Amino acid sequence: MNTKHISTLLIALFLATASQAQLFTKEKVKNLETVDKATLSWGYYLGFNNLDFKFDYNNNLGDIQTERTIGFNVGLLGNVRINDYFDVRFEPGLVISQRNLMYPENYFDGFDEEITDSDLLREVKSTYVYFPLLLKMSTKRINNFKPFVLAGVSTAINLSSNEKNPDDNSAGDFRMVKNMQFFELGFGIDFYLDRFKFTPSIRGVFAMQDELVRDKDINSPWTGNISQMQTRGIFINFTVQ
Repeated sequence: MNTKHISTLLIALFLATASQAQLFTKEKVKNLETVDKATLSWGYYLGFNNLDFKFDYNNNLGDIQTERTIGFNVGLLGNVRINDYFDVRFEPGLVISQRNLMYPENYFDGFDEEITDSDLLREVKSTYVYFPLLLKMSTKRINNFKPFVLAGVSTAINLSSNEKNPDDNSAGDFRMVKNMQFFELGFGIDFYLDRFKFTPSIRGVFAMQDELVRDKDINSPWTGNISQMQTRGIFINFTVQ
């Protein structure tokens, strides 16, 4: 499932939920009228991610292809109200993903050993302990829904990074930086139901630094031609407050 399909599914979900909430009617009965007046509020979220890598290369030898898979997000939400339109959100959580890197065969020209299928493939599994700090900017509430955009930064610890592993790709171990920083930008809609506030949201996530730990051999076919490797992708979260 690619990014376009995920975005289409989320928009369809927004429209379906909006229909149930009488988004396009003149319904005036408001649910949870005072829920947004609290200075501090709490919640939790579950969601999905679809992560990719952006590569910059030293030489034009062809692109490393990234096969993306659907990962999972889970975490807690702490919200600090500034006023009716601005909130600061802290969303610590766990992000689990896998990306499969497929190398062109010409990357191994001059390689001393016989090339196998396992040499051309690296499974990059990531488990991030994630700490985003976000500014939420909302419109005025209309009946039982309120759209918003959000932006912020996050720091993460990749528990699967292999950064300190003495073995590298020559032994089959792909290594990445353990501590990462990201920029995030997204949008969502708060739906005010009878007993709780339900919020689907989508946001783009962009790494702010190089994430690759290079092999000991500077001419390594796996890392030698990569000048920079950065995570990018989409988070789709469903929050309950």
